[in-house]
Order: sequence, then structure tokens, then C-alpha cells
Amino acid sequence: MNEEILYSVKNRVATITLNRPERKNAFTFTMIHRWADLLVEANLDDNVRVIVVTGAGGAFCAGVDLDVLAAIDPSALSRRDFLTDEIHRVARAVEASDKPIIAAVPGVAIGAGMDMTLMCDMRIVAESARFAESYINLGLVPGDGGAYYLPRLVGVAKALELLLTGDTVTGAEAVVLGIANTVVPDDELMEYTQALAERIAAKAPIAVKLIRRSVYQSQDIDLRTSLDLIASHMGIIMTTADHKEAMTAFREKRAGDFVGK
Repeated sequence: MNEEILYSVKNRVATITLNRPERKNAFTFTMIHRWADLLVEANLDDNVRVIVVTGAGGAFCAGVDLDVLAAIDPSALSRRDFLTDEIHRVARAVEASDKPIIAAVPGVAIGAGMDMTLMCDMRIVAESARFAESYINLGLVPGDGGAYYLPRLVGVAKALELLLTGDTVTGAEAVVLGIANTVVPDDELMEYTQALAERIAAKAPIAVKLIRRSVYQSQDIDLRTSLDLIASHMGIIMTTADHKEAMTAFREKRAGDFVGK
């Protein structure tokens, strides 16, 4: 039997590939557990500086496998625990990461599959990409953070339109709306995403970590607190060996060689 999730590391970029193409990578309990575990593993691995998440077989993820939903105990508490104890593992692992996470999105990303892309830091999408917050079509609410992530990307009004209609958004439309960073031909998706990830991985990793952290922290605090926070980060990072190497490399007009210290 094929592994439901594949994992590889190349040039300091870890790639997590959802691998149930026959079900458009709809996820099971074991996939969710492995997905979350791999995010934690990559975050702790000093050889990894950027994480890419993608799907095999021309699709990103069709959400939760409906057979899994059907097998859950029908009580309200069991259904709630299914989300908080199982599905939300990935969102919590993403939030805890100190490393940038890029979604490379081919084909469909619907329901929880769309939510799984929204929780990533960036989204590079193929021309074949199709997004939909399709919960409403099954009489459900967005169960994996869609109501949290989507308004932060497209604004409240557009988010409500997409959440309440379940309309499909193409890859090109996703770029216009601010859901995606870039749309590329399908056969260039992984090459483009890997190149972007490697560019980021080549930067000073402490600076990358603190920039990512500062951006998210600053969304929920006032300006003065944000400026105080960044001043503390700056005071720390200016003492690092990587900062000194970056300054030397800049003067010598060469790429820096960063070690994360």
C-alpha cells in the first residue's frame, strides 16, 4: 500500500506531499496525524529552513474523506472532538512553526483542503487550481479555520460571499483576490515553488524566523507594542554571527553563508 503522505528534504526545503491521488488527497485520521507530526519534525530539524506542502496526482486536497466523517460517533461531543483533537492538529502545528510554510496548489483545494492552504504563509497555485469553501453546500460551517484565515486575506465582505455561496475560485482569480501569491502553469508549479523556497532558505534563518513571527504577532497588537517588539528583535539579531556574515557578504558583493547563530 502506498504511503498516504510523502516527505523529503532537498536544499534545506522540506516537502510534505499528500498522497491519496485516487481520492484527490482527501485526508484520513492517519494522514492528519502524520501531517502534523511532519510539520513538527521539519520545524525542529536544523537542516530544514522552509516547508512546502503539496498534493500528488494533480490535486491538493478535497478535504476530509467522507467515509471518515460517516464513521464518527454521531454525538455532538464526538463530532466536536473529531475537529479539535484530530483535524485541528495541523493548524496548531502550522501556528507553532518558526519556519515559512508554502502551499503549492495543483487542482482542487476544497472545504478543509482550502483551509489547509489558507493557514500556510504563502500559496503558489497552478493554472488548474480550484478553491472552494464548500462547507455550505453540505449544510456545514467551515471546520478548519476558514472563517478565521479567509477574512484576513480577502476582507470580511468577500470572505462572507465565498463562505456563504461555496463558489469556486480559479487559480488566476485567487491571485487577484489575494488568496494566492502567484499562478503558474501546472508543469512549472513544483519547480517554481522549490526555487522560491530555496531563495528564502538561503537567507539568514534567525531573521526569517523573527520576520515571520513579527508579522503574525503584529496583526493582534497596537503599533507601539509592535514597535517595541521589533526593537527587541533587532537588538538581539544584531548580535548574531549571521548578521555579521550578512554585512560582510553585502560589502564583498557575494551570497552569505548562514548557520543560524
